[in-house]
Amino acid sequence: AAVEKAGFGCRTAPDGEVGLALATDGAAGADVILLDLTMPGLSGMETLEKLHERRPDVPVVMLTATSGIDTIVSAMRAGATDFIVKPANPERVVVSIRNALKLSSLSRKVEGGMGFEDMIAAAPAMRQVVRLGQRAAASDIPVLILGESGVGKEVIARCIQGASERAGKPFVTVNCGAIPENLVESILFGHEKGAFTGAVSKSLGKFVEADGGTLFLDEIGELPLDMQLKLLRALQEGEVDAVGSRRPTKVDVRIISATNRDLAQQVKEGGFREDLYYRLNVYPVDMPSLRERVEDIPALTDHFISRFNASEGTSITGAVDETMRMLCAFDWPGNVRQLENAVFRAVVLCEGDQLKPHDFPQISGMMPEMADLPPVPKRVAPANDAPVELASVPAVTPVPVLDGEGELRTLNDVERDLIQYAINHYEGHMSEVSRRLGIGRSTLYRKVREYDLDVGDKKVG
Repeated sequence: AAVEKAGFGCRTAPDGEVGLALATDGAAGADVILLDLTMPGLSGMETLEKLHERRPDVPVVMLTATSGIDTIVSAMRAGATDFIVKPANPERVVVSIRNALKLSSLSRKVEGGMGFEDMIAAAPAMRQVVRLGQRAAASDIPVLILGESGVGKEVIARCIQGASERAGKPFVTVNCGAIPENLVESILFGHEKGAFTGAVSKSLGKFVEADGGTLFLDEIGELPLDMQLKLLRALQEGEVDAVGSRRPTKVDVRIISATNRDLAQQVKEGGFREDLYYRLNVYPVDMPSLRERVEDIPALTDHFISRFNASEGTSITGAVDETMRMLCAFDWPGNVRQLENAVFRAVVLCEGDQLKPHDFPQISGMMPEMADLPPVPKRVAPANDAPVELASVPAVTPVPVLDGEGELRTLNDVERDLIQYAINHYEGHMSEVSRRLGIGRSTLYRKVREYDLDVGDKKVG
């Protein structure tokens, strides 16, 4: 109750075996796990060890009535990120969850651990992006990501790194348009102490920092022409010359570049070197704008709400239908970055537990009457999962309301059959079942256990 009140989705398990199954469910795994130390069957420590083997990326918070230092040390060594002694204060639990989420997000970003399963990319326009990204991850081929500002070019670059053999190695980002022209060479290739006025210490440069990993050159079209030549040489030779150095330094770097400009046109106009263009544009990936992937807006909005709940200490549970319709109908010239900032502002402004249209004053004032807005696009399965083909589901007799004698059936009987019908209809995709039935996931799983329903491969206690 405390966790759901804080704005997080919550599922419960009666023991370690069921908990392991839920936590490692590829379609609906957990982001944070609260684990009791004393449980029937598989103990908390045994469960923790198995969790750490199967999902080392998921933070685990241990709860126990035993506060001995040996127990705490053992749990931490086994992979726990926090330890709460019962009776647990609800505020302490929520703070621990938020800290675990921040730690998980930070470590994944720093370690290059983002993968395509982390992307919100269910829209048809994103399917090709994910497919191309997955193929690019299988080699060290230079990738050029094209797209408007704010579409998330760095996200796809991080996913390529996270799905490649360079996962866990450095991922270094350089915004070529934000570096002063006189510092570009020093920042990219490094410099020796005393190489120029102000060089009070040695600098390795971004290429050397990224050695063994990936160098992401954002807004590559902004790079000055003289630096383009030096970049081309570094790519061809696999080595860099630091300013003031007597010998070059060998580097092993995978290059992913990105731009919102038309590089081919820049080449024609003489603003970008043709030889460098062909060196970078070996494997182009076109990122669609947000208005081309409207189907992802509800999931992106929910994701940003959850993230800002964790960082700002708020407990927003979602957005009302009118708000979501408005967000889906807006043009979003600033793309995903603009949506993220708009949700951040709305979360801060919101005085209730759900975002309303007036929480987006800069957008609601530009929109037509609510009655004229189209409905929220139907959510589709993630791009990296097989879509739910409802047409292939065998026909199931609709849930009857009357019994064989023409009398009304009990509410419990109708509810049981309706839930079973929904599970069959949506092929065991429990997130879709709970959404369609309008109940929370924890409530759905509780009712599945109560009615002993058949959920196929998804065993639920």
